[in-house]
Amino acid sequence: MLSDQDRIFTNLYGLRDSGLKGAKARGSWDGTKAMLEKGEDWIVDEVKASGLRGRGGAGFPTGLKWSFMPKQSDGRPHYLVINADESEPGTCKDREIMRNDPQLLIEGALYASFAMRANAAYIYIRGEFIMERKRLQAAIDEAYAANLIGKDNIHGYPFDLYLHHGAGAYICGEETALLESLEGRKGMPRLKPPFPANVGLYGAPTTVNNVESIAVVPDILRRGGSWFAGLGKPNNAGTKLFSISGHVNNPCNVEEEMGIPLRELLEKHAGGVRGGWDNLLAVIPGGSSVPCVPADQCQDLAMDFDSLLEVKSGLGTAAVIVMDKSTDMIRAIARLAYFYKHESCGQCTPCREGTGWMWRVLERMVKGEADKSEIDMLFDVSKQIEGHTICALGDAAAWPVQGLIRHFRPVIEQRIDEFTKNPNPQGAVKAAE
Repeated sequence: MLSDQDRIFTNLYGLRDSGLKGAKARGSWDGTKAMLEKGEDWIVDEVKASGLRGRGGAGFPTGLKWSFMPKQSDGRPHYLVINADESEPGTCKDREIMRNDPQLLIEGALYASFAMRANAAYIYIRGEFIMERKRLQAAIDEAYAANLIGKDNIHGYPFDLYLHHGAGAYICGEETALLESLEGRKGMPRLKPPFPANVGLYGAPTTVNNVESIAVVPDILRRGGSWFAGLGKPNNAGTKLFSISGHVNNPCNVEEEMGIPLRELLEKHAGGVRGGWDNLLAVIPGGSSVPCVPADQCQDLAMDFDSLLEVKSGLGTAAVIVMDKSTDMIRAIARLAYFYKHESCGQCTPCREGTGWMWRVLERMVKGEADKSEIDMLFDVSKQIEGHTICALGDAAAWPVQGLIRHFRPVIEQRIDEFTKNPNPQGAVKAAE
């Protein structure tokens, strides 16, 4: 369990002053100029040494990603873009950073931009985040007024930070669709290569990072990469914000060490599973796009990238969705399938056609109005979608369906058998309207 002295987000719940004065009292903006004077390479090396992996879902090493940016300018500006389009169902961690500790994000943006030789950064914030946008803009204005950022700031490195409000499309959480939207076009993912580090925002070298990934950087630099690397597990270092929702007694956001056992996470911070641990049916451990993990695999499950990969799931955004035995698993996954059908941008045929097809089949399976051969057909179609689209939305739509079939096939078969014995299409509840 994470000790209080190792917490980075000390105002996660907004119990203290979220303004600049309060942030400075908690240690923000302390020694900033001295750390910038150590140079770009020192910052990148410290972030690499920390073992920080991207907190937006993919888990790519942050320091390595920064090192892909060109060392020498070819005349084009460099940009940092911060992905605050927190749209993954179950995820609500970044909004708390922007509400309650925004100076961590702003200071982190300065360090990251300096390390990548960028003089401007853009924060792309989710369309529904009205309060968060106001809070964050007020914090940016405070930082400008105190001359902490700007063209001629006290740190000696010209740096401007802009806040851009999205329109609420899930697909704009994908980095290249985000860049398209930021440039004023429809949010549709770009083909890669070229990658953003070479051709990104306005055709210039760009790195896109998650809010949490940037917000932890100031503490890593102040306390040292070795401190961060000493928390968690090898290859899964540091602290992580977990969003716990669903059938728990106290849903919450909490900062914990990477690799904390799932049961400990739920019982120490969320009051345990509703009805007790034995009432657990399954957990979606990383936001709606990762496959569910059944209760029999959750007893000793560690919450980190590698451990969850071993059970054919993923840490994702660390949004833990808990489902007890009252849950209709088929209906739950059908609802997620509807979400991905609705949010598909339609650019790729497998995703555009496949997400709707999967939802329609699942809706019939909710009622049992299907043939058992369709279970394998559904799995096969999900495999034809996975890995065959420009972006990962196809994968995100396919994985929950695969998890359902992998772990709850008997439940689907039983539902089909019950319908076959007593067909009753009247009055059946649809998975999604």
